[in-house]
Amino acid sequence: MTSPRGTPTAIGLRSERGPVLLALMVTTGLIAIDATILATAVPTIVEDLGGFSSFPWLFSIYLLTQAVSVPIYSKLADTIGRKPVVLLGIGLFALGSVLCGFAWSMPALIAFRAVQGLGAGAVQPMAITIAGDIYTLAERSKVQGYIASVWGASAVVGPTLGGLFSEFATWQWIFFVNVPLAALAAWLLVRSFHETVERSPHRIDWAGGLLLTVSLSLLLLALLEGGRAWAWVSVPSLGAFGLGAALLAAFVLAERRAPEPVLPLWVLSRRLLGTTALVGLGVGVILMGITTYVPTVLETLVGVSPLVSGLTLATLTIGWPISASQSGRVYLRLGFRTTVLIGCGVTVLGTAGLALAATNPSVVGIGAACFVVGLGLGFVAAPSLIAAQASVEWGERGVVTGANMFARSIGSAVGVAAIGALVNGILQGQSATAAPDLFADAAAAAFAAVLLAAVGTTAAALALPRDGRPPG
Repeated sequence: MTSPRGTPTAIGLRSERGPVLLALMVTTGLIAIDATILATAVPTIVEDLGGFSSFPWLFSIYLLTQAVSVPIYSKLADTIGRKPVVLLGIGLFALGSVLCGFAWSMPALIAFRAVQGLGAGAVQPMAITIAGDIYTLAERSKVQGYIASVWGASAVVGPTLGGLFSEFATWQWIFFVNVPLAALAAWLLVRSFHETVERSPHRIDWAGGLLLTVSLSLLLLALLEGGRAWAWVSVPSLGAFGLGAALLAAFVLAERRAPEPVLPLWVLSRRLLGTTALVGLGVGVILMGITTYVPTVLETLVGVSPLVSGLTLATLTIGWPISASQSGRVYLRLGFRTTVLIGCGVTVLGTAGLALAATNPSVVGIGAACFVVGLGLGFVAAPSLIAAQASVEWGERGVVTGANMFARSIGSAVGVAAIGALVNGILQGQSATAAPDLFADAAAAAFAAVLLAAVGTTAAALALPRDGRPPG
């Protein structure tokens, strides 16, 4: 690995990095398979447990706990090292998976998904941080391509398993399958990854973490339940929005005074880091908006099986690693800003195609649009993250990576919540199967919202420094 000042130790030698990269790919596979396997099983889970209007919480609560825990894990990783943090995350993710498999109701499943999210908050950012530690700037795009290829493989494996379990077994197995994979990932990391960290006393900003968690939870609650459990203009709705906003402001004030803030505000004050965080926010909205609703649209409106809908969604994460692995050649020649803008343009094209395909959905049309979106996101997500990592040293890299992943997770959580509120508002208490024409309108609105997010991400990318480096 590297020392806290960024000086390579023995693990940095090329011959010794292969096993570590394999361990990181398997670790990433934990999150990737879970993301792709669950979406295809949602209709089956809803049929068994009920609560169609509550199913967005399966994604939002996971993304919320993932998001709010990322800054804490990232701070820990910069102080005690990456290895213990990622192993803790794997353990929590496995525990949450087992609990989800035994869930007896939709509220119980939602609660146990929160435990999974706490584990995911350590796993994915630490894998990316470790890769940034042991590979050079010129090598990182290729390595990010390898890691992204895990999502491509999972895009085939996950939906296949999800479809098979939903049709021929029980949906509970989509969670139980995580346990052996978690054990393999932990074993590979313990065996292959070694680091030397100069530990010194540090204080974790638990107060900031609590304020962030409660404020975001209230805002998501207001988004998901508004217009369903209560009227938008009502005491519960306005109270949740108001209290959430007040606590978020209190969080900002607390971070200014904290000696070691959980989310240092300097991360957002630097132009490059703040802009890449905004780009990550947009990527999160786009990714989860598509992942959440494509399978449901295909299964409800087209009538395909969970297996076919999952494989159609897989085109998104097949296109992503193809472009991510080639992005290094582009940003080394043209710069980070130009590369990200190219990706944003392709993403806008793909999301526009998806919005058009939603008016008359088909497997071919939606699959082609998802593939184009994936190609675009590969040129957006990896270069923007690498640009942020390249601007800091070892002691700040965990926080910077965590801030970027935090922004992406918040985008995913808020995106799912906002689009879910939009869909629930259109359905007005009707189920998707009971009112297919109404659901077609809701699906079109959902994909139009994804297109709007792609346009917003492009606007944010325009603010990137032209040389891809922080000013000054």
